[in-house]
Amino acid sequence: MGDRLALDDYRPRQQLRVAVHHVPRPRFPVIDAHNHLGAPFGGEWAARTAAELAPVLDAAGVAAIVDLDGGWGDRLRAEIARWQASLPGRVAVFAGLDYDGWAEDPGFGDTEARRLREGVAAGARGLKVWKLLGLRARDPRGRLVGVDDPRLDPLWAAAAELAVPVTIHVADPTAFFEPLDVTNERWEELHEHPDWHFWPTRPAGRPDLDGFPPFDELIDGLEAMVARHPRTTFIGAHVGCAAEDLGRVSRILERCPNFHVDLAARISELGRQPCTSRAFITRWADRVLFGTDMAPDPAWWAVYYRFLETADESFAYDAHESTPPSQGRWRIHGLDLPDDVLRRVYHDNAARLVRF
Repeated sequence: MGDRLALDDYRPRQQLRVAVHHVPRPRFPVIDAHNHLGAPFGGEWAARTAAELAPVLDAAGVAAIVDLDGGWGDRLRAEIARWQASLPGRVAVFAGLDYDGWAEDPGFGDTEARRLREGVAAGARGLKVWKLLGLRARDPRGRLVGVDDPRLDPLWAAAAELAVPVTIHVADPTAFFEPLDVTNERWEELHEHPDWHFWPTRPAGRPDLDGFPPFDELIDGLEAMVARHPRTTFIGAHVGCAAEDLGRVSRILERCPNFHVDLAARISELGRQPCTSRAFITRWADRVLFGTDMAPDPAWWAVYYRFLETADESFAYDAHESTPPSQGRWRIHGLDLPDDVLRRVYHDNAARLVRF
């Protein structure tokens, strides 16, 4: 092999001899508040049935899950009939938005508010907002719609009126907004998924220029919008969309009592800052929701249980131990959360907000 080694071929074996605790079932019943059962994110579950799902949930100690793949109109009604009606009390389907339609509709905020009312009347239990808001969706003038665009105020007001939570995802890991050079810690992931790379970014506060909004502008917009709608319950997906900066997320939580966060797909970030993460979750124990974003998979749930319940050190955050790791070349450490915090994070907070 010589004295040079391609990064793609590097497969180091950890030599630490540390405690290993497998946790196939949680200490308390779980509500997975960020999951997928439909296309395109639900994987194999898009073709499976409620009768197949129930025993998988039972075996993993999952009392209920939130399916974020509802969409709108006939698609939403079909998703509700397929999952929520078939497993009442165990699946809650959230509605979605028609981002493409905004380019042809000057009144898209009012349209989405009306569509949400129709969706909730059909049985939807909440609303999922994806990162197309702020990064991709455009108005009839061809301009990106900002996260805090006032034209969407009717939508957020409708969610408050209907008393349904809004799970919102507006930004990705900060490395996705950086140049793809030798310093980017997500180099392998972004080469695998180039459409996740939001670069080049434009100057902050200049929506008239080409380029993606900077990461901080997206988070600032999220905070401004949440603060402007104090009666609306928001759940910031992926640890408030800023898992690498828990101080920033804490400031939003402190300012906005209507703001909550889920843990979905971010134990890779939380687990490499275990002291800070444990303090964060303990402080905000009434505002943090369990979630995975991985479609129903006992292997993934077990990794999350191990992360939250044990003090294990330096273990893989990827349930299937992909090589290279799916996000970054590091390992994580468990938080060993106390029981009173686990109960709220695992179950009680989601039960209160989604009304299971």
